[in-house]
Amino acid sequence: MASRLEINFIRLLSRCETIASEKRGETEWRLDKYVGALDEMLLTLKKSSSKPTAEVLTEYTRKVDFLKGLLEAEKLSSTTEKALANQFLAPGRMPTISNERMPATKTVHMQTKARCTREMRDELLSTGTSGKGAPDTDLRQRRCLPLDERQSAAELDAVLQHHHNLQEKLADDMLNLARNLKNNTLAAQNIIKQDNQTLSQSMRQADLNFEKLKTESERLEQHTKKSVNWLLWLMLILVSFTFISMILFIRLFPRLR
Repeated sequence: MASRLEINFIRLLSRCETIASEKRGETEWRLDKYVGALDEMLLTLKKSSSKPTAEVLTEYTRKVDFLKGLLEAEKLSSTTEKALANQFLAPGRMPTISNERMPATKTVHMQTKARCTREMRDELLSTGTSGKGAPDTDLRQRRCLPLDERQSAAELDAVLQHHHNLQEKLADDMLNLARNLKNNTLAAQNIIKQDNQTLSQSMRQADLNFEKLKTESERLEQHTKKSVNWLLWLMLILVSFTFISMILFIRLFPRLR
């Protein structure tokens, strides 16, 4: 069960994600303060005795880093720099609350990239500085754009969409590569583990065979000594019997004259 600190952290994180998904003005200060408080709560949560699992902490860190990077990207002056900074942001992979179909940080990331793309397109299509003080005039000018410029805008949208698709495909390929690498590593670990078990069994069997061989060698040595003793005694008896028989023969049959 989640601790009180983790519950408060999740609530504040969900609130930050909601604010980040909304359109904010330049005077909006809550998100910056909330993210700073989130960072402090995350450090406290990592040091807590009732901290969640390492995977959950990694996901929390990923989301907090995403929000911090989002704030840093919004402070950049150039639209191109903002778009480039947003490309390197990594949103969360799991929903913060249970009723989310898709992680809120991923939704915010998509909205931010779309806004940066739209701003870049507006910069490319705008002429002069008339758009700064007269948005209605700029809108009328865009409606009256020549066919070549409209085609250029369409081509720009197609190029941006193509790059976006390439990045998504590259991310999927990297994810699949990491998954395959993990599976291969686990398979190699299992093979090495099985080989170690087989080697351990072979060593135990070799030790057992050596003990049996040693026992049989001792028994054979004892048997050999016992056989030698019986043969020695048999030879002594045979020699003694032969000697006594010769004595008796000489006594019973004296030498002829």
